[in-house]
Amino acid sequence: MVLILGASFHELKLVKKALETFYGLGPQISDRILAKYSIHPRAKLGSLSQKTITALSAELSTMTIENDARKMVQDNIKRLRDMGTYRGRRHAMGLPVRGQNTRTQINTARRLNEIERRA
Repeated sequence: MVLILGASFHELKLVKKALETFYGLGPQISDRILAKYSIHPRAKLGSLSQKTITALSAELSTMTIENDARKMVQDNIKRLRDMGTYRGRRHAMGLPVRGQNTRTQINTARRLNEIERRA
């Protein structure tokens, strides 16, 4: 098992996919990190040296990921709700925020916005 920023991964997992498991890191950012440390996109975690893994952990610790990114999103939604904007009210009511159809297909939006309604 390989530890990156406190999360353990199997040695056969791709480095790109392991980076993408962190909240706030998508395909583009993981590609940039791989290019910065000259890691092949199809490389597995087991093939990396301990020095590279420590460098990856140091790089990730400087970024806004996991709980910090989640808190930032929640703060942005709370700010919209406090200002009373249209988007904030839609979040508060648990309705689609980005102009989706509400006549027939609203169940998914209600399920996704459920967290914001309770907060």
